[in-house]
Amino acid sequence: MISRKELAFRCEAIIVWIVFRLFALLPLDAASAVGGWIGRTIGYRLPVTRHARRNLTRFFPDWSDAEREAVLVRMWDNIGRTAGEYPHIPELTYGPGCRVEIEGMEHFAALRDDGKPGLFFSGHFGNWEIMGPFAAHHGIPLHLIYRAATNPYVNWVFTSGRANEGVELIPKGSAGARKALEKLKNGEHIGMLVDQKMNDGISVPFFGTEAMTAPALATFSLKYKCPVVPAHIVRLKGARFRIIFDPPMQFEASGDRHADVRAAMTAVNGLLERWIRERPDHWLWLHRRWPE
Repeated sequence: MISRKELAFRCEAIIVWIVFRLFALLPLDAASAVGGWIGRTIGYRLPVTRHARRNLTRFFPDWSDAEREAVLVRMWDNIGRTAGEYPHIPELTYGPGCRVEIEGMEHFAALRDDGKPGLFFSGHFGNWEIMGPFAAHHGIPLHLIYRAATNPYVNWVFTSGRANEGVELIPKGSAGARKALEKLKNGEHIGMLVDQKMNDGISVPFFGTEAMTAPALATFSLKYKCPVVPAHIVRLKGARFRIIFDPPMQFEASGDRHADVRAAMTAVNGLLERWIRERPDHWLWLHRRWPE
């Protein structure tokens, strides 16, 4: 007999498949617009929005309620658009006059051409799904460390589309960490989204509050002495974007590994915070990133 949980997983998977196929049938701009409408009208009203509202109240206490609600609506618009655009990522073009503009391409090119292993990091910001395919199309077959979906029947959404775009996925965990280290040892490149909570991570300031943070980015960089290029994606209008590569970060080793890792991740969280403060509606405030 199928358990209630198993039944719920299967029903969710059917809904996800139907929505995914409907988005795929629409033209890119229409899929983005429909996804944004769903986000603004349905997603915004889901109970999980209360957690995002608490986060905004906590870190932007001087804002009015209307300002916070406007950010939440735009956040959900971005989430919905990102979902609608997902089946259409292979259609994206990159460069001047294209759907995706590039800023700081010299930093990407330097990491691609230096003959060394390298690391990219970003967060759930704008349409974060674009980064891997862009890298693969421009000479860096990127290995992305990812968190598998809780529902095993919908994990194909994360794996199939990315694999078709030349992106290899490495699941989080000890086995994934070993595989990532092997890739770096072979001179390859790893991409990571580093803005989520990791319960067994290290405590590092984020928005002035200690938050459990995954240390792997700093650990990898210090072990192989490889540069770390920050990158984030800004939504310009509709399904048009700008990828921004910042200058590489080189983490210093003092001999105190624990202190070095904490210092490195403090710098990383500080950069994430700067991006979020500049465009708070671009980030996924739904994360349970801080202690209640």
